[in-house]
Amino acid sequence: MNLRLKLCLVLASLLPCWANATDGSPTADTAVGANQTPTAPCSHARYHEFDFWLGEWDVFGAKDQLVGRSSITRTLGDCVIHEHWRNATGSVEGKSFNIFDGLSKVWRQYWVDNSGGTLMLEGQFANGQMVLIGTRPNLQTGAPQQQRITWTSNSDGTVRQHWETSDDAGKSWQTSFDGLYRTKRD
Repeated sequence: MNLRLKLCLVLASLLPCWANATDGSPTADTAVGANQTPTAPCSHARYHEFDFWLGEWDVFGAKDQLVGRSSITRTLGDCVIHEHWRNATGSVEGKSFNIFDGLSKVWRQYWVDNSGGTLMLEGQFANGQMVLIGTRPNLQTGAPQQQRITWTSNSDGTVRQHWETSDDAGKSWQTSFDGLYRTKRD
């Protein structure tokens, strides 16, 4: 086997370790001593900053009116937070996939729904809030519109989701949705 091929094989075998370890956490792919056990790839604390959103929720909007239900669970080896949303009438259904990107050091959310809607956001957890921002066309004008969603864990166990939009590159923001997630009651 020539030297170049050997080098390629060595580098290829190291790539999964490097890619998973960039968030500073040990991974299952890294070598461990005889008395150590491997760590799951998404066990680092950064992957659990959004865990306050996990649960089965009734979602309330203005005037404390039920606007929908949401089931938030972990999936794919506990690496992804999966949201399954339905509005109160059942006519709108959507899903989001949320993950901490260890390479970029940001949280990402990918939303899709049964109306063909999509939204891609990214951001950070800071000061007890998850703040994710993205851009998509304004539904009325087609011009770029910033989207900012902030989730806040409240001391009473509820979660506030405040969705805002900006048509002037973030100089001013208008509330699009202000909802309160309460633990679902059958």
